[in-house]
Amino acid sequence: MRVLVVEDEVRLANNIAEALRERCGFAVDCAEDGTDGAAMTEFKHYDLLLLDLMLPGLDGLSIVRQVRRRKDMTPILILTARDQPAQVVELLNAGADDYLTKPFDLGELLARAKALIRRGKGAPQPELTVGRISLNTVEQTVRCAGELIDLSPTEYRLLEYLIFRPRAIVSARELLEHLYDYNWQHHSNVIEAHVSNLRKKLRAVGEETTIATLRGRGYRLEAPEQQL
Repeated sequence: MRVLVVEDEVRLANNIAEALRERCGFAVDCAEDGTDGAAMTEFKHYDLLLLDLMLPGLDGLSIVRQVRRRKDMTPILILTARDQPAQVVELLNAGADDYLTKPFDLGELLARAKALIRRGKGAPQPELTVGRISLNTVEQTVRCAGELIDLSPTEYRLLEYLIFRPRAIVSARELLEHLYDYNWQHHSNVIEAHVSNLRKKLRAVGEETTIATLRGRGYRLEAPEQQL
């Protein structure tokens, strides 16, 4: 998953980004200015926007309005130093999905971020299932018929991204952009290797669900009934 953090307090932004990367396995982009952050939402696809309310350039509320005017329904979590009912109502009416008042608990922020992403993908529960595979986004574990499958962090994130998009064809470029948050061109030859390893691990536990390669188009997670 890829998250955009727009926060002008650099230390706070770095702490949030590090936690999202290390504890959630997300790819993270950061912007210190609201104008820059708004521009980034136009040219990249994100799974979550995490916006400070008070920013140089455009403020968080203005960014929310811009994003929603484009009919972009990416989940938005607002960080604010204020907790006034009228302001909260204005944020939610503009299209924000949730808010946290500073100072906040980092664990709560991560939990809300993951919940918003699940809701944005149409999967409000933390456990996702395809075929005999069950993926738990809270525990970050994968099981096949109850048996735990030992996956690397990248293999887990790859499967998670595909399982959120049942039957969808996902290009290698899209996978790279959502799995890596830095200079992903250097990783352009590794997606195929990770897909191959993931296929082997699924087959090793007798799972018929597989990752199909559609030449020139990308990859798709297919359960046995979809392979007929």
